[in-house]
Amino acid sequence: MGYYLFIGVSIVTGIIVGWFTNAKISASKIGTVEERTKKLLADCEKEATAIKLQKSNETKQEWHKKKHEFDLDINQKKQKQQTFEKQLSGKEENLERRAELLNKKERELQTSTNEIEEKRKTIQLKIEDIHKLVEEENIRLERASGMSRDDAKKLLMQNLTEEAKTDAAQTLKEIRDNLKEEAKREAQKIIIQAIQRTASDHAIETTVSVLHLEGDEMKGRIIGKEGRNIRALEAATGVDVIVDDTPEAVILSGFDSFRREIARVSLERLIADGRIHPQRIEEVVAKVEKELLEEAMRLGENTFVEVGLGGGHKEILKHIGKMKFRTSYGQNLLHHSIEVAHLCGIMAAELGIDITLAKRAGLLHDIGKTLDKSIEGPHALIGMDFAKKYGEHAIVLNGIGAHHDDIPMEHAISSLVQAADSISGSRPGSRRESVEGYAKRLEKLETLASSFNGVSKVYAIQAGREIRVIVEHDKVDDAMADQLAFDIAKKIQQDLEYPGQIRVVVIREKRAIAIAK
Repeated sequence: MGYYLFIGVSIVTGIIVGWFTNAKISASKIGTVEERTKKLLADCEKEATAIKLQKSNETKQEWHKKKHEFDLDINQKKQKQQTFEKQLSGKEENLERRAELLNKKERELQTSTNEIEEKRKTIQLKIEDIHKLVEEENIRLERASGMSRDDAKKLLMQNLTEEAKTDAAQTLKEIRDNLKEEAKREAQKIIIQAIQRTASDHAIETTVSVLHLEGDEMKGRIIGKEGRNIRALEAATGVDVIVDDTPEAVILSGFDSFRREIARVSLERLIADGRIHPQRIEEVVAKVEKELLEEAMRLGENTFVEVGLGGGHKEILKHIGKMKFRTSYGQNLLHHSIEVAHLCGIMAAELGIDITLAKRAGLLHDIGKTLDKSIEGPHALIGMDFAKKYGEHAIVLNGIGAHHDDIPMEHAISSLVQAADSISGSRPGSRRESVEGYAKRLEKLETLASSFNGVSKVYAIQAGREIRVIVEHDKVDDAMADQLAFDIAKKIQQDLEYPGQIRVVVIREKRAIAIAK
């Protein structure tokens, strides 16, 4: 009994001890899990805080970046708007100044017109009063002298005849002296007239170039979307590109033959390449222009060698070469200049003048036509200033500047250049002119000469190089005939445009008719 009791107590004690031990172990495990859980939560909270801070910083940076880009865009638009407003304001001011200037000039013109009209009326009244006074004075003289007007004229003529004979003898002596001094110059003119018979070839070009295409579908590519290609080509070359109904052809139009040649070559290369867009057009045009300028330089050097001259400044050589692409009244400017140089050299050799300077002046006389059109003034003076800039001889400069009488001639070579220029330009066939233009030019010449008082008939001859003016003998005397020829020539210079020279010949004759019965 006691034994069983002991066993029971031991079992109960064991159970109690096991339970406490297990409870202690479980409590220990529970404490460890709680600590690990707290540590894990703390780590997660730290990581979340770090991630939140990083995202916040990234968001702020992105916001600042977007704000900076927005501010830059706004500032650029404000600057463009301010620039545009300034341009508009400047244009408005210019328009206002021009309008004010035009109004001022209009007022001054009206005032001048009124003053001229008043002066004309005053002069007309004075002329009428003078005529009346002269008539009254003639009547008083007739009464005082007891002679009629015809008798007084006869007496005056008798007195003047003797005096005229003495004056005529002195005049004849002066004429003989002048003829001796001018004999040498007259001989030179005769030689020049003989040389004018020289013949040479001429080349005629137009102001339009035609570029042939393989098919009409290429026209659309040349025009481009909304016309951007054709606008880019016109802007880059300075010529008009005409795409019309002409089959398989594009027309390039422009007065500057050099720019037209650049456009033609550039368009040919663009068509062959196939890539036609504004950027490519600008690249090709720039490259072609550079190549043509190099070709002009080589052509200028070859021209100097052909004419038999030494070298020249590279700018002069370049513009001599550019003459190949320039025409004057349809005549190729380079061929014309070479011909003038040869003519000047031949005439200088005959007259014993420096041949080299004569050729150089002849070759460079029209170089002003190749310079920028923005330079104002006669091409002779522009060319003279250009040649002076690059150290040409003074005699050459005078030959260039004086060949159209813009400045006085200071050397015989200037006269040779003028004569050679007229020979080359006026020879039949050297310069092209349509039948309609030719007829209109002759009609203008005849109409202009017929507008003068006392002119009976006018005939234009020698292809408009000479006009014969027949006057009424009872209205125009010999002295007036000389003045009439001068006035008609001056009027032609002012009102008409023509190459070379026009000779004015005034003819006055009196026919006496009697009938024998």
